[in-house]
Amino acid sequence: MKIITRTLMLTAALALPHPAAAQGPASIVPPPMPGDIEVDPGFVPFLAAHAIGTQNYMCVASGATFRWAPFGPQATLFNASSEQALTHFLSAIPYSLLPGPAWQHSRDSSIVWGEVDRTSTDSSYVAPDAIPWLRLTAAVVGEGPTGGDKMLATRFIQRLNTVGGKAPADGCSQTSDIQKRALVPYEADYYFYKQQPAGPH
Repeated sequence: MKIITRTLMLTAALALPHPAAAQGPASIVPPPMPGDIEVDPGFVPFLAAHAIGTQNYMCVASGATFRWAPFGPQATLFNASSEQALTHFLSAIPYSLLPGPAWQHSRDSSIVWGEVDRTSTDSSYVAPDAIPWLRLTAAVVGEGPTGGDKMLATRFIQRLNTVGGKAPADGCSQTSDIQKRALVPYEADYYFYKQQPAGPH
């Protein structure tokens, strides 16, 4: 796999999820969202898909108490025809080796690793029992083993229309619970943005 680093140049309704379309950029219209997780002007969505999977947690000691610590998602993303489009999982980000969320294209195996830069729990959009909506920057992208490039254009990713996925409210309160795992079902729509092509001169 050829890994390509990306340095990003930033330009100066509560709803249940629906299958987002993995279609051409002109047909992708993200839903209303809090302003603080909008993507900057100059970037357009080129891919969208609906995720079904789990948000995963492990019980750990935190000082004198205990808490559920996230250890990544595991989900399959589907297009509007209910065909598998991507897989989503936790993976070591190349170069830094820090764990980060990754999305890998199911056909050409190209991949993007993201870093969260903004979150929202705005109750006008996000259900109280759902994980936050997110905006992520594309930290690193990589080609597939045969030169697949579908995810290489990614500059931003949004997680919207979330359902479920929050850590359990109980089950992590004593020493015997340490390393207990909880796989919590969730759904979400993911939108992938690329830099808008320059207009004709």
